[in-house]
Amino acid sequence: MVRNYREAPIDPTTLSRVASAALRAPSAGNSQGLAVVVVTDRQRRQAIADLGDEAAYVAAGFDPWISRAPAHIVISISEQVYHDRYREPDKIDDRGEEISWPVPYWWVDAGAAMMAVLLAAVDEGLAAGFLGVHSIPDLRKLLEIPDHFSPIGLITVGQPAPDRRSTSLDRGQRPLEETLHFETYTAP
Repeated sequence: MVRNYREAPIDPTTLSRVASAALRAPSAGNSQGLAVVVVTDRQRRQAIADLGDEAAYVAAGFDPWISRAPAHIVISISEQVYHDRYREPDKIDDRGEEISWPVPYWWVDAGAAMMAVLLAAVDEGLAAGFLGVHSIPDLRKLLEIPDHFSPIGLITVGQPAPDRRSTSLDRGQRPLEETLHFETYTAP
């Protein structure tokens, strides 16, 4: 995760490849409930940075990574699209009804799309960082995203610049034996 960028623009064809990687990620039932908005306009990026309270981040001694990133990729997901898809004839259950969702797979798909974009940026020789949305209604309004879509956050993309490490990295990683399990959770 990179949180500082050079202000060099990204080739539009390259940026399109990176952003469209989201649309090649898995989609439960091929629901295709994602929407992707690419933002390169300086004023709009600054407005997004303001929504993310970048000023407080900078006041804490960090670089203005949101506004400085030459591109933002905003991934949104529509739960409605998934429900609509799972009411179609090839997806209804034996009773003729929509399945009972044991997991909200639209969020799983959104996370897979986000990771696909992060990896695509690296594959293109770029850097990227994910930022959670601080004000979903305001971001939705700013980018004119329909109400039935929920932005999950944005990915900043660009050429990396020297970066101050987040202090959250100082906590280290949990021991592997606490997090990686084979066969069962409790197996030795």
